[in-house]
Amino acid sequence: MVLEATMVIIDNSEYMRNGDYTPSRYQAQLDTVEIIFRRKTNSNPENVVGLMTMSGDSPIVLSNLTTNYGQILSGLHSSKIEGQSKLIDGIQVACLALRNRQNKNQRQRIIVFVGSPVKEDSKELYELAAKLSKNNIALDIINFGEQQTNLSKLEDFIGLFEKSGDNASHLVTVPQGPYLLYEQVDKTAILRDQEQLDNMNDGFGGDFGGMSGSGDGGEFDFGMDDPNMDPELAMAIRLSLEEENTRKEREAATTVKEEDNKVDNEGDEKMQED
Repeated sequence: MVLEATMVIIDNSEYMRNGDYTPSRYQAQLDTVEIIFRRKTNSNPENVVGLMTMSGDSPIVLSNLTTNYGQILSGLHSSKIEGQSKLIDGIQVACLALRNRQNKNQRQRIIVFVGSPVKEDSKELYELAAKLSKNNIALDIINFGEQQTNLSKLEDFIGLFEKSGDNASHLVTVPQGPYLLYEQVDKTAILRDQEQLDNMNDGFGGDFGGMSGSGDGGEFDFGMDDPNMDPELAMAIRLSLEEENTRKEREAATTVKEEDNKVDNEGDEKMQED
């Protein structure tokens, strides 16, 4: 499990009022932030996630790096739609937040939502990529909303980063469609390791939310793949399943530990008798 500190940057520009993603570009991001937080903290209990915006007068840190989703939720409630996005400024502020992480052993990662036209030129993006790479900061980009407008520029930008290993960077482009934004992001390398992605492609999603929806006990048995399903209900079902899986894993680990201790104690008692 990768030990990681992640800053999530949401696009809160005026473009986020658009309703081409359910229920809007802005709300679709907020739902996805919760999935990102759950995936990151469930993969390693020492992982931390922070949140910030990049539009308006200047980027604003809504929540410092934390394991408490309540702080993230409070930050989401205080954010608002305003102005134009400032991609480079937002990423630079995120770098400062990561630099102040308490555990310096944590890898550094930035996940940024880009839902409005990227105004920065290629030279500025190249210089930013060089700075991030020098400081071993990985970057994941969720390209949606104005995805065709930004695709070429973002592909060139992300191509300057490492593409393999635990510190790989990713570009995920999500077009408008019947599926929810968080569902599509949840099926990508941003939140999944290679084994999970292979299982999805083979149709064996199981607890990992496979694409086929045919796995016994998989979350899509509950209608998670139904585009007409209430997004809030879908989120509640997903999180409930994740919490139940986490509980089962902890119980199994506790049982194994207790059995090992029992064997060790019986061995000590036998040695004393001898």
